[in-house]
Amino acid sequence: MTTSPASDPRAARRCHNMLNPFHSMHYFSPDLGKELGAIGITHRSAAYFAARAAAMGAVGAGTVTATFYNFKHELVAEHVPAVWETASPETVLAARARAVDSTLRRLLGDEIVTSPEMAEAAKLALRATEACTRHARPLYAGHADLPVPEEPHLAFWHAATLLREHRGDGHLTALLAADLDPVEALVSHVATGKGMAPKWLLATRGWTHEDFDAAADRLRERKVLDAQGELTELGVALRRDLEAQTDRLDREPYAHLGEAGVARLTELAGGFMGTALGAGAFPADLIGKAA
Repeated sequence: MTTSPASDPRAARRCHNMLNPFHSMHYFSPDLGKELGAIGITHRSAAYFAARAAAMGAVGAGTVTATFYNFKHELVAEHVPAVWETASPETVLAARARAVDSTLRRLLGDEIVTSPEMAEAAKLALRATEACTRHARPLYAGHADLPVPEEPHLAFWHAATLLREHRGDGHLTALLAADLDPVEALVSHVATGKGMAPKWLLATRGWTHEDFDAAADRLRERKVLDAQGELTELGVALRRDLEAQTDRLDREPYAHLGEAGVARLTELAGGFMGTALGAGAFPADLIGKAA
């Protein structure tokens, strides 16, 4: 007897693990800096905050800190809400769309961008979003109010964004339930070996080495990390349960799509990401434990 994504969350998570980088790769693209720079947003942090938050409107620093979770508030406040004086959210969203279009065409090539497979992926991903919910999911809800682009590759990126932020909003609920503050969440994720490398986190999140060391000490007190900074059995269980809770909060879109749809969407998105990764979509040292 086969299992459905509703009863086997691993299928949904595998699908998310293909959709998430499809959304995220534009943050590492020179096209985003070019397009936002053209509208006056030249600082890297300001560009990220604006590009990701614009769907929620001209929000303040508190909203961005709350919804992004693991950025230091003082870093956010350096750029938000001032960035909206440089460019409105509507102007930022238009620039982001141009950057996404350029990024996908550059990394995938026009043959893939205009392929029947891309249109099929967009249709499947958009079907999954029909079961997403807005309550307690502010980043998802903001993006859900945006129109679906007409071009299939942009429609697929839009749907991947909805599914990514839907899961992400739920993940924050799970982090709170696990009693992990923003820096503890980062440090414990690094310890799994699957998170962003410390050098990248320190360069982008606003925290210092001292902040990371203090968080590691707190996690050692909780027996989550050992003396070497590795996850203990308790720590492994905590991170496993955290992801399982995130799976439970994110199960409906994939259950709605169905087993065959999830498998096909995972296959299609995985193929696109294989091409994008081969074209250098992400820095080689982005993931890992190395400082």
